[in-house]
Amino acid sequence: MARLRAPGGCPWDREQTFDSIKPYTLEEAYEVLEAIDNRDWDELQGELGDLLLQVLFYAEMAQEDGRFSIDDVLERLSNKLVHRHPHVFGDVKAETSAEVLRNWEAIKAEEKKKRLAAGGGKGAKEEAKPESVLAGVSSGIPALLEAYKLSSRAAHVGFDWPNVEGLFDKLAEETAELKHELEHFPPPGPRPAHRGIAGSHTGALVPGEELKVRLEDEIGDMLFVLVNIARYLSLDPESALKKTNRKFKRRFQWLEQEIRRSGRRLEDATLDEMEALWQQSKTQESR
Repeated sequence: MARLRAPGGCPWDREQTFDSIKPYTLEEAYEVLEAIDNRDWDELQGELGDLLLQVLFYAEMAQEDGRFSIDDVLERLSNKLVHRHPHVFGDVKAETSAEVLRNWEAIKAEEKKKRLAAGGGKGAKEEAKPESVLAGVSSGIPALLEAYKLSSRAAHVGFDWPNVEGLFDKLAEETAELKHELEHFPPPGPRPAHRGIAGSHTGALVPGEELKVRLEDEIGDMLFVLVNIARYLSLDPESALKKTNRKFKRRFQWLEQEIRRSGRRLEDATLDEMEALWQQSKTQESR
């Protein structure tokens, strides 16, 4: 990495900055997840290397700026692992995962207190304020993951539904509220963009700005409840949606292939024909 960034190295690598590399980091992380979901261990080996490259890239740029090196990154990680696992590297007892998590959160809180104390006046003022249980949940992570983390933190202190039936009641409530807002949609109501004569497209009606804000709010509430249902069932909503995306892509591409095999374009098929093929694609997968 140092050679690539050095004078006479790679022009592209030399031009990169912390901000320009960020999108690649997110992309590589998702490709790691996809390889795991597919149980493609050979691909996972390559994707983990690509993700590690992101770490090396950031560390090299930081070293060029005189901030820190990859050695500093690894040393800090090593120290953190030792310090946050006193039940392994020390004398603390933790027999269950729940006990480990409680110890982990307590240690993190103590570490933050020490950082604030070392920060002087500003730190003292911040320390005087009770810290929110939601502190530390980044708003920069994907929305599904952020919702999962926020609700998990709240549930950790008892702010949660007593049973899963309550979550489904909440989902029904949010669905009813969305339907109520849709009553204010301009006539003839929400319609998808559809194909017109000779393949032309007729655009869907667009709600006014105020209604759009309210609809967005209700859709967000519904998604948040769905994330909580996933959390309640110990499922990762991001992975669940990713799998559904891949399933949709696989089935729709089979549908496309069948239509083209008949010598027609996708645009020439009727909705009924596509629906019939869609059902066939589901049958194909079960064989």
